This record gives sequence, C-alpha cells and structure tokens, in this order.
Amino acid sequence: MPRLLHSGQVIVDLVMPVECLPIPGGEVLAESAHFDAGGGFNVMAAAARNGLSVVYLGRHGQGRFGDLAREAMQAEGIQMSLPCSPGADTGLCVVLTDASGERTFISHIGAEGELSAQDLAQVRVTAEDFVYVSGYSLLQASKARALLDWLLDLPAMLPLMFDPGPLLASVEPALLATLLPRVDIWSSNRVEALQFTGCEHIAAALEQLAVRLAPDALVVLRDGPRGCWVGQQGRQVLVPGFAVEVLDSNGAGDAHAGVFIAALAAGLDPLAAARRANAAAALAVTRRGPATAPGSAEVDALLEVG
Repeated sequence: MPRLLHSGQVIVDLVMPVECLPIPGGEVLAESAHFDAGGGFNVMAAAARNGLSVVYLGRHGQGRFGDLAREAMQAEGIQMSLPCSPGADTGLCVVLTDASGERTFISHIGAEGELSAQDLAQVRVTAEDFVYVSGYSLLQASKARALLDWLLDLPAMLPLMFDPGPLLASVEPALLATLLPRVDIWSSNRVEALQFTGCEHIAAALEQLAVRLAPDALVVLRDGPRGCWVGQQGRQVLVPGFAVEVLDSNGAGDAHAGVFIAALAAGLDPLAAARRANAAAALAVTRRGPATAPGSAEVDALLEVG
C-alpha cells in the first residue's frame, strides 16, 4: 500500500484574522484567535483525507503545543515514527490573515527543527512510498545534512516531492545543489518559482527547473485562481482552477500538494491529479484555518459541477 513519508515539520499555528496588518509600532484588533496544528500537518492531513496513508518522520515536542500537534495527527490517522522529544516544545507560527485572504507568518522553531541520522535510520521504506521534503527542513544545518544523507541513500525509484517554501533563498546553495537532482516532483507557487529561477515568466521558470531536477521530473506551479502549471519533458500545460470566493489562503498550497500526491499514489496521471489538487485548493480557501483541505468526497463533488 502506498504511503506518504513526510520529513518536514509539524508546528502549531496561532491564527488571527485581521482587517489589515498594523503599521510598525501600531496595533490592530483580531476578529478571533485560536491554536491549530499547522506546518507540515496541513499537507499530511490533505493526503490522509484523500485516501493516502501518512507517516510523520519529524520530531514533536514536550508541552502544550506538542500535545496539540500529536492530538491533531492522531485524529487524522497519521502515524508518527518518533516518540515525543523531551526538553523542548513544538514550535509556534503566528498567522495573520487580512481581509483580502493574504497571510503573513512569524515563526519560532521548536523541537521539530532537529532531526538526526539515528532518527531516520529506523524508518523502513517500501517500493510504493512517496517521500515529501520541505524547504524549511534545509534551514537548520544539522537537520539538513542528516536528511540529505538519508534521502540520497533511498532507492532511486522512490518518488521524492520537494516543496521549497518562501525561505529557499536562505538555504545554503551547496545543500540545494545536492538535493535538486534527486527531486522527482517540484511543488511550489508562482512567486517562489520565479524568485528561485530569476525568471520573469512561468514558461521560463518551468524550463529552468526542469534542467536542475531529476530526469523526467514533474514541475507543478500553483498560479492562484488560474489553476496550476504542470511541466514535464518540455511539455507545459495550464490546468484550470475553480472560481470561488477567497476567505483565507492559509494552507491552500499545502492542500494542493497533499491532494496531488494522494492522486498520483492512487494511479492518476499528473494532469488528472492536478485537477483534483486545484479543486481541493479552491475549497480550502473558502474556509478559515491552516488545515482546511477537503476530503475526497468533497473534491469529487466539485469536479462533477466544475
């Protein structure tokens, strides 16, 4: 049975909707405030809700945030490969979502920021597994080195998805140069791809990424309400999105990535998987919170009417 092995970080989000961000030194009142599991949890929850078994390979801390993260993973049927890490709590991200649906993050790294070779040595992989890597995992030098060594030692047939995230420019270039030729699936938004490649247009970014990734790699670039671009072997296709009213964009990209990989694991071709992922992301932005990915029945319903 296929599984998603998620090597990223589960943190806790403090979510606060605001009309607009305050000016420096200013203050605004939030409409509400609540804690939710976030970070890597969003991708894993999306995949699990769409029929894919999921294993979290990262650490989770000791304390109120670690407890919250574990409870959320258990509720989604996500397995954890490691026990609780004593001495540090799970990290926190303050998420500010303004009236346009745009989100702003302020993060603090906790226990999930560490991962050792010993942690990964106990992971048993199968030929049907998919591996997920986040750009955030490359920000901590000790974790990045252990993770890269483990990834490069995996069988080449195991598909590896990479989500670069918004802080890729802060990653040591040598680490990226080591990882990228092993990446089989690149999943990012338009802005991240253009910034990383230095290109002005998506077509050029797709071409640049294809050169730097594994042969026959899939490149998936989310383009907001337009949908997403899928590139492979020189072919570039825009898979249309779905018209919805955006309430909160937090977690939409994670919903897209999780549902896309679940669809691939179920045997769908990349374009059909991208259409399902577009539907999931469209539903996710109509709801407040980080882990708002729909289940497979909701995705099916939107595809039928869309």
